[in-house]
Amino acid sequence: MTADVAVLGAGMHPWGKWGRSFVEYGTAAARAALADAGLEWRDIGSVVGADTVRGGYPGYVAGATFAKALGWQGARVASVYAACASGAQAIAAARAQILAGLADVVLVVGADAAPKGFFRPAGGDRPDDPDWLRFRLLGATNPTYFGLYARRRMAVFGDTPEDFALVKVKNAALGALNPYARYRKRVTAEEVAASQVVADPLRLLDICATSDGGAALVLSSLEFARRHGTARPVRIRAVSTVTPRYPSTVLDLPDIATDSAAAVAPAAETFRASIARAAYEEAGIGPEELSLAEVYDLSTALELKWYEDLGLCAEGEAAKLLREGATAPGGRIPVNASGGLASFGEAVPAQAIAQVCELTWQLRDAAGDRQVTHARVGITANQGLFGHGSSVIAVR
Repeated sequence: MTADVAVLGAGMHPWGKWGRSFVEYGTAAARAALADAGLEWRDIGSVVGADTVRGGYPGYVAGATFAKALGWQGARVASVYAACASGAQAIAAARAQILAGLADVVLVVGADAAPKGFFRPAGGDRPDDPDWLRFRLLGATNPTYFGLYARRRMAVFGDTPEDFALVKVKNAALGALNPYARYRKRVTAEEVAASQVVADPLRLLDICATSDGGAALVLSSLEFARRHGTARPVRIRAVSTVTPRYPSTVLDLPDIATDSAAAVAPAAETFRASIARAAYEEAGIGPEELSLAEVYDLSTALELKWYEDLGLCAEGEAAKLLREGATAPGGRIPVNASGGLASFGEAVPAQAIAQVCELTWQLRDAAGDRQVTHARVGITANQGLFGHGSSVIAVR
């Protein structure tokens, strides 16, 4: 088990399509997190930036970019690229610096100005890039994969489009209560069913959008938090950043083939299940101790898969858990109390940080109308391209 670090501040720039630079969004989020922490920019000893991406490659050196925008003051700096897991990787780097004694207080920032439509590779030939291969050889855009996931759940577990629609209904109702969400309108299952088919069986309202937005955290050692007058801060207890194992016998985005299990037996669990297990082991807790979860709902069907991967229910029972209301407000384990990506859309380097912002507000009992009662332990989960998995556990 690893020592905890404190979350002194959390801040966000609202998600949307604002037509401005990602630097503006990240800087606004950083200043909000600093204000929430009661600290000045000059108090920060290190900045870790989650890189924005363009076509599968880092777009900018985010750490130095945000340090410059806030005003050069000599802070240590680092940049992290792990696609959709970039924010959690940045949190892991910041925590490592604090626990190693390299900095007492670290600012973590991620922001993006996303392109219109779904994410796709830039021009040029890159046959060693699995993301490029699936687009150019298969024509398999992200919605295509989301549709295949949904079809698999329907075939194997009996999930229905009506089950998928219930995920959107739940998350939209919560997003309507979140001032940072892009989409703040409740929807009905009938409206989901009436929206345009994108990748059968998924419809437009089953799939998250691409968005602009930013999120930031101020992390510190527990000793610094005490000196600062924060006696009982939210604490990050675990950060999982695991990779898959060979042989991989389950097709997963963005891979287009599985590995042979003829010579080596497959692992006892799937890649995504291993993400949560590593976090639970580091934190010394199990799923039964969770108060809430923030998961990576690129599509409605994918949220259901995370229920199983986090151990909230047995494989194939996610739709049942949803229909029982267990993952809704007031249920046994509310999922995506923020409204999720269904309400925010993807601002890639910011979204894993935004998940921890939501946990922070929930664990402080400061989430307003979407507050989870008696929240004490929360988990996040997401998956980035190229074998990046991440999960963060926060406690109060």
